[in-house]
Amino acid sequence: MNGRLAVVGLGPGSPGQLTRAAAEELAHAEVLVGYRAYLDQVPVSLASGRREAFALGEERERARRAVTAAAAGARVALVSSGDPGIYGMASLAIDEAVALGDGAPALVVLPGVTAASAAASVLGAPLAVDFACLSLSDLLVPRADLLATVDALASADIVLVLYNPASRTRLDPWMAAVAALQRHRPAQTPVASVRRAYRQGQEVALSEVGRMGDLAVDMETVVVVGSRHTRLNGGWMYTLRDAYNG
Repeated sequence: MNGRLAVVGLGPGSPGQLTRAAAEELAHAEVLVGYRAYLDQVPVSLASGRREAFALGEERERARRAVTAAAAGARVALVSSGDPGIYGMASLAIDEAVALGDGAPALVVLPGVTAASAAASVLGAPLAVDFACLSLSDLLVPRADLLATVDALASADIVLVLYNPASRTRLDPWMAAVAALQRHRPAQTPVASVRRAYRQGQEVALSEVGRMGDLAVDMETVVVVGSRHTRLNGGWMYTLRDAYNG
């Protein structure tokens, strides 16, 4: 008899940002599958099920194991940071479930607070008008395609949220993004970086496009680049909706 698979968004990582629905799924899960660091964010007091941890880069393996365990009758939670449908595990889990056809388990996707909205709330309200999100990781996207997208978004007057800006061995996309933004946007355009939003060690840095190359960024950092309607005042970063009317 098929079980149930819930793809659960953990939010930014603090218990206070976990939705009630997600907490209930975690509490009832017999098996929890996920990247080791994400599973560590789930207290055993909240979720006592058996844990199966995977390494970074084993996303497809995680999804396949979660679907297989649920198809065998277990109640499974496949955990994902932020929102599972935004740079998360939901699409892979669905793909693996669809491949099973009639043998697929029941599957639900539970939303979570994604990195863009978590960072935005720490800063104030920079995403009050249209915005775009872009991951600078080139592990799954050809470098040339990524850089073309970076340049196109940099040239548009839209707030831009950059995920995965850099790692210890991957700096070129970040440097290319900085160069593109400095070509296309005024040097005084507000920029902010938020590292480990709502978690221990949270760090916020306020800057501007002309100096954004000096920001310290890593895989736990989200960078928000403003548009011409974005302001930086009183320690807050915000984009004015009514600025478009005048």
